[in-house]
Parts: sequence; C-alpha cells; structure tokens
Amino acid sequence: MASTDKGVAASDIYTADVIVLGGGGSGLAAAISARTHGRDVILLEKNPILGGSAGRSIGSMSATATPHQIRKGIKDSPDEHFNDLGEFNAKAGKSSMDNLVLRRILVDNMNDTLRWLMSLGVRFFGPMIEPPHRKSRMHNVLPSSRSFIYHLEKHARAIGVDIRCDRRGTELVVEGNRVLGLDCSTPDGRIERYLARGGVVLTTGDFSASAELKARFGSAAVAKISPINPTNTGDGHLMAMKIGARVLNGNVVNAGIRFVPPPRKKLVQLLPPWTPVTACMEFALENLPAWMIRPFIMSFLTTVLGLTDKLFDQGAMLVNKQGERFCDEFAKPVYKLAEQPEQSGFVIFDARLAERFTAYPYFISTAGGIAYAYLPDYQRSRPEVFAKADTLAALALKIGASPDALAAAVAQHNNAIKEGRQSPSGKPLTPIENGPFYSLGPVRSYVASSDGGLAINERFQVLGPDDKPFEGLYAAGIMGLSGMLLKGHGHHLGWAFTSGRMAGRNAAYCVRTPNEN
Repeated sequence: MASTDKGVAASDIYTADVIVLGGGGSGLAAAISARTHGRDVILLEKNPILGGSAGRSIGSMSATATPHQIRKGIKDSPDEHFNDLGEFNAKAGKSSMDNLVLRRILVDNMNDTLRWLMSLGVRFFGPMIEPPHRKSRMHNVLPSSRSFIYHLEKHARAIGVDIRCDRRGTELVVEGNRVLGLDCSTPDGRIERYLARGGVVLTTGDFSASAELKARFGSAAVAKISPINPTNTGDGHLMAMKIGARVLNGNVVNAGIRFVPPPRKKLVQLLPPWTPVTACMEFALENLPAWMIRPFIMSFLTTVLGLTDKLFDQGAMLVNKQGERFCDEFAKPVYKLAEQPEQSGFVIFDARLAERFTAYPYFISTAGGIAYAYLPDYQRSRPEVFAKADTLAALALKIGASPDALAAAVAQHNNAIKEGRQSPSGKPLTPIENGPFYSLGPVRSYVASSDGGLAINERFQVLGPDDKPFEGLYAAGIMGLSGMLLKGHGHHLGWAFTSGRMAGRNAAYCVRTPNEN
C-alpha cells in the first residue's frame, strides 16, 4: 500500500528523523523525548497554537512516591496505584474492559513523569485524596493547565524541535507495512509531505468533536453532544483506520452536564505560569488558612467542573430554555438535553433545597480532594449562572423562559413526587413549592473525552491486521489508549505525558540508516 505523490510539490516535501502529529501534551512530550535522544524532530499541529486537550484540562495528575507524598510522610507504591485503578473500573462495572499491560506501564512510570515535568518548570500542589484511591496521590498543576503547554513548548523550542502549526494531517504515507510519513493540508490549500527516517507518532487526541466517529462507535445520541475541545475531530483515527488500524473502546465516551463557560476568563485562568507566580501560589496553598484561599479555589471549581447528580437526587428538575420539562432527570438527561434548543437548559429548585446545598454532603460540584463548591460559591463566583426570585413567574422572566411553561413543568414535577416518584436510591424527593425559587444555568451537555484509542503494543507501535505492528508508526495519549480505562482524576494527563515520552523515544530509535530501504 503506497500513498500517491499527487498534489505534493517537490518544494513541499520535508524530512526529519521523527515526525509528531499533534501539539498537545502527549505530542510535546513525544517531540521533546525524541529530540533529547539526538533526533531531528518536526512537530505538526493543525491549530494556530499548541495546547490540545491538555491545555483545557483540570490539570491533575495521580502518581506515587512523589516529592509531595514524601514530604507529607505518605508511603505509597505503583502496586497500590495499580490496584486502586482496578477499583475505579469495578465501581463502574467495567472490570473486564481494560489493558493491564498499559496500566502497569502507566503506574510504574508516573513518578518519573511528574518529576520530569517539575524539572521543566511545572509546579504542583498536593497530594489530594480521591476515593476509591486509598492514598492521597492526586497532584494539581499551578496555576492552571496552561502551565503544561507553556513550559513544554518553551523547552521544545529551546532544544531545537521544529514546530509547525496550521498543519492538519490528512493521510499517512505508507509502503508495504512501513509508514514513511504523512501528508498535511495548509490554510492556503497546499499539501505538504513530511517523511520520517525513523518513526511517525500520532498524538492527535480523541474524536469527541467528530459526529461521524461518535455515531459509528457510540450512538446517534452521543453524536449530538457538543465537545469540550471542538478541534478533536479524530484526524489521527481516520488516517490510521484507513491503512488498517483498529479502534478499541470506541463506545467509551465521557459525557456530562456542565455550566456554560463564563463570559470572561477568571483570574486563575489569566495568571501566567511563571515560576515566581506558581511558587507564591504553592506557598499560599500549603500555609495560609483555608478561609483565605477558598475564594481563589472556588473561582476555579465553579468554572471548569460538571454538575453533580445530587441536585436531582434531592428533587431539583431540569427544564429547557422555554421552561419546559423534557426528560426524566434519572434517565441519562445528558442525551436529552443535547436535543433541546441551543442544547441548553436550567436546573430549577426551591428554598428548601437551596438551604440544603450549602454544606457537605450536598455540593453542586467537586474536584475530588481539592474542595467542594456549594450554592453560595456559585452565587459569588458565577453570578451569571445563578438566579433567584420570589415567584416562579419572576424566575422564568429572569432566565428568559415562559412563565406558563415553567409553572406547568413544576406542577407536573410536584404531582409525580406526590404520587410516589423517588430517586434511584429509593429516597423521597422534595417538591418545588417553597419560595424563593432558584435556577442554575444555562447548563449544556458536553463530551469531555472519548476514550477510543488505536490498538498498540507495549512499544507503542500501532497494530494492523492480525495484530502485526506497522513499522515506523506509533501512537500516544488518547490515540494510544488501546483499550485502557482511565477513571478518576489525574490519569488521562498522566498517560498523555508518560506515553508521549515513551513513544517519542521508541520512534527515535527506529531511525533508518541511509542504506536501508
């Protein structure tokens, strides 16, 4: 199987030892690793700037035997981490769906990955606990996930990685079973060809923004849900599948209901990831009293996190922008919400629930181990998604809904509760009848990530028909999940950087000599 040269001018053909496609966390890690091993590296990114999903993430990484754990006297090990990851899968009823070989690679190398990131200037605070982890091992980046991209890009450029943005991968160049390189399209319509003397590393992220792939591997309902990262269109998946690679766990899609982004970035999103800034932040988080740093943490939590189901479990209801109740809140409302006008809606509740959601265990959102965000936190930090009124009619006008529609929806909701409707746990629900009345929203359905990755071996080589690895083709990050499940905070990012480093190293060591065909 050989790719055609049609449409590629001789002046648009470039050669390097290693070609990396995708400029997010795993791509930067792969490019730096290959360059550190003495290879010429070209890193290609389809967007105008680097970042990928790593730059949009919460920014946590779970690792063991770290400097942070050692300072706090926490004795932990990769074996314990390995077992706890299994507990996440058991809790989700997916114990049989996992790649234990890759899970072992992840937990055994996370310590080194975290220390490597720290050596480049990335700073963390923690560790934090997140059950069913039995030890505190979640480390959170400062000041935000932008720090990863800032420091890795700075280092990559300093050591001579050739970074080229606005290049979208379109096709792999193959000869027999060997991948020679790839073609990219440019904004001006040209096709550029990049040939690798060694390996090509695919790090193009997930396919959460591809309706075609979400429908093919998931369902038509999943295909309608908007992605957190609109540029994750599955380019690498399509390129690899075209030559015979296959996708594992393509139906594992992480979707949930979240608040719409704030109209302006919060302070924590604007802070530069410079060392003096992050050093001061780490000192404050470790030493200042909780009441002083809580407002800062809340500005972060109320911006990036999803909505808990606890509101619905207590009797809150979900309506669309017209004020109409359109689904059973206990029957995967994330899919029904995506079918509503503008794919958005509002959570409605009354004074009794509002009073309840001011203290643990009744929180609106949480990042396990960091903190819990309650209703007053949203009122202070996200006033644009908080509404309160003495009557339902007044509340409807505040959120732009029909007063008649909202009144009818609440009446229907309350009648069902009075007739015996309960939460899935069997607990009685609270009717919405005591003013003042509250709304949180708009909320929307989002796909945070799709975990369908290419089948790879333990050397990160992409597998083709009969599980034979393609020569010269590697995958990392989501592209190289190969059936591994990464439940809990801190594992997707950990895998991105760990797999990127290892795939980049392996691609560097498959460089052909001039005498090889």
